[in-house]
Amino acid sequence: MIRYVKAVYFSFPIQLVILHVKKFQVLLIFWIILFSTINGGFMQSFGAYALFLAPEYLGKVNSISAGVVGAATGVFIMSWNITTFILFSRHFRFLATTTKPFLKYCINNSIIPLIFLIFYFIKAVQFEIKKELVGGFEFFFLTLGFLVGLSIIIIASLLYFFRADKTIIRQITPVMSNAKLFKSQFAYDKNKLSESRLMKVRWYLNSPLSLKKARDVSHYSREFIENIFGRHHFSAILSIFVAFIFLIIVGFFMDDPLFQLPAAASILIFFTILISISGAFSYFLQSWSIPFVIALFLVLNLLYQYNVIDPTNKAYGLNYLNRLDRPAYDRESLLRLCTTAKVQEDKQNMLGILEKWKGRQKEGKPVMYIINTSGGGNRSATFTMNVLQYLDSISNHALMRKTFLITGASGGMIGAAYFRELANLKENKNRPINLQSHQYDDDIARDLLNPLFSSFVARDLASPAQKFKVGDYEYIKDRGYAFEQKLAANTHGLLDKQLKDLYGDEKNARIPLMFFNSVITRDSRSMVISTQPVSFLMRPAYDSAHFPEMDPDALDFSSFFAKQNPMNLRLLTALRMNATFPYVLPNVWLPTSPVIDVMDAGFRDNFGEQTAIRFLYAFKDWIRENTSQVVLIQISDRKSGGWESPYESNDITEIITKPLLLLQYNWYKMQEYNQNDLLSLAQQAVSKNFYKLSFQYVPTHENQGATLNFHLTKQEKIDVANALLNSDNQQNFQRFKELK
Repeated sequence: MIRYVKAVYFSFPIQLVILHVKKFQVLLIFWIILFSTINGGFMQSFGAYALFLAPEYLGKVNSISAGVVGAATGVFIMSWNITTFILFSRHFRFLATTTKPFLKYCINNSIIPLIFLIFYFIKAVQFEIKKELVGGFEFFFLTLGFLVGLSIIIIASLLYFFRADKTIIRQITPVMSNAKLFKSQFAYDKNKLSESRLMKVRWYLNSPLSLKKARDVSHYSREFIENIFGRHHFSAILSIFVAFIFLIIVGFFMDDPLFQLPAAASILIFFTILISISGAFSYFLQSWSIPFVIALFLVLNLLYQYNVIDPTNKAYGLNYLNRLDRPAYDRESLLRLCTTAKVQEDKQNMLGILEKWKGRQKEGKPVMYIINTSGGGNRSATFTMNVLQYLDSISNHALMRKTFLITGASGGMIGAAYFRELANLKENKNRPINLQSHQYDDDIARDLLNPLFSSFVARDLASPAQKFKVGDYEYIKDRGYAFEQKLAANTHGLLDKQLKDLYGDEKNARIPLMFFNSVITRDSRSMVISTQPVSFLMRPAYDSAHFPEMDPDALDFSSFFAKQNPMNLRLLTALRMNATFPYVLPNVWLPTSPVIDVMDAGFRDNFGEQTAIRFLYAFKDWIRENTSQVVLIQISDRKSGGWESPYESNDITEIITKPLLLLQYNWYKMQEYNQNDLLSLAQQAVSKNFYKLSFQYVPTHENQGATLNFHLTKQEKIDVANALLNSDNQQNFQRFKELK
């Protein structure tokens, strides 16, 4: 029995697993991330597992999308095999004397990939049935598609190496058959080849079903063995280089939906690149790897500091060329934007819009709606669309006419912007649009992640050279551009506008105003993007006779960038700047001195409530005199109170992690507490007839709600729609009828 156990232990497959654990553990991190992601651990709240278990391609989850992910899985597995083959070859020199050594290595190195594939299929069955609601017949074709894609890549890779083997044999045979030539080229080394200290192999799989004893190669010279492996290494490195060139080519065709791969495939290809790069560094540089990386970083940093390279994302439409006219981002510049005279001028402009809004109402003292909608990716966008559709139906299609202002963050603003454009077409352009059609919530729920990740791999990493124009200005195509183009396609081009295209309709109150509140990372000030000047929002109202001067905590975008053509900014870019998920979407860098960048509005005001309250307070006198009621409609992608997701841990690591994670877990809750305080003060200042209605997405089943990302499964879309039937939401719909 012990003999069999030893035979298994010293077999090549087991020894390879042990070698992976002992040496270059960094390569195992990729497998750990994949296992954790598919199991619903890594980035669970962002729904990363859904991207792998229900891949979407060309808007559909089918055998083709599964086949693409299967092919990407094959690329990842083969890249892992190639890289580890190059790095570990000195530990299994006996393979140099066999035919097709790389094939034999792949067979013996298949334990981890096979375990992963089995685990993947088990999770996929569970997910497809419960989340994507597919039947057995459909799942069969999904599985078939995945296996076909996987097989094609693996077979193609092995055929490439078969040809390489034949070439190597053809080149080395004349040398081996000529004793003098062999001796002159590969002088016998008196020192015998020592066995690997990390591996001791007695048996290996010659084929999937046959065992063979490892051959003693100590009588071969070291130079000969290394020459054989060196030729195989060259073939392996060449294959990685060809794959990278392929990615560059794909990057140039990314605007075609055919090249927008499923997000899971893009992630796998990204991992493939990282594995290949790490392997190349280790193989060519050996102990110089770390010094080289440090030197490379320093060089790139210098090139970046002197503007030789610029990988930053831009606000599409703004002028970045007039460097001498860039506004100074400092205290004095911001104070000049919100002087008493400037604030009064902007208030007068806004009062004119308020009067025009009142003139479009049927009542002498109309009800004013203000809509706040929270961030939350596609779940928030879809829930916002569903709520607005329902409110419009029970208000006799007067919702947008009575709404003066829409504020919020991330996905919620995307859904609200789309609904506003549809309502504008219906009411002001006389288009035959049914605002309650399910087509529109299907549009806004469509996937945005696949082109984003595809662009990240094929453009941001491989070929960041393509450009496009907005007006007279050029910008680099990256994942920010891909996100905007996909959003434009999903919404049939209705959001593909510039601020100047919206200026007239907002100025004349034909559509509600929208304020986008990106956060400046330099100091956490808000940047309010609007077609109208809004210096009155730059700091709270205060009595200078009783309080010292308050610094602005917000920035009026259109006034600050007056020399950078602010009205050229794309609406899609404003929406993206307002919805910048960290790392998923790139921060937008702005033409200021010093340069600043902005990120998701939810970092400071996820509900848009703070901005709305400041607006109401600024115009409280007009509102008291000209409206009968003010109804603040809050649409949230989560339940208030924060009872569902407390920060708790039973792990000893809590001692270390709690101070770091406490703020992350409680950030939105703290915003809610603070804004409730502001809301109570606003009610006293604005009017007694000030109401708040809160519509909240609450999952039908706890812990099975829609995830926070730009992708929804079929079950999640159904769950978001069913949230309207929640008893609390139904009560608020009834309350809305009474207040209208």
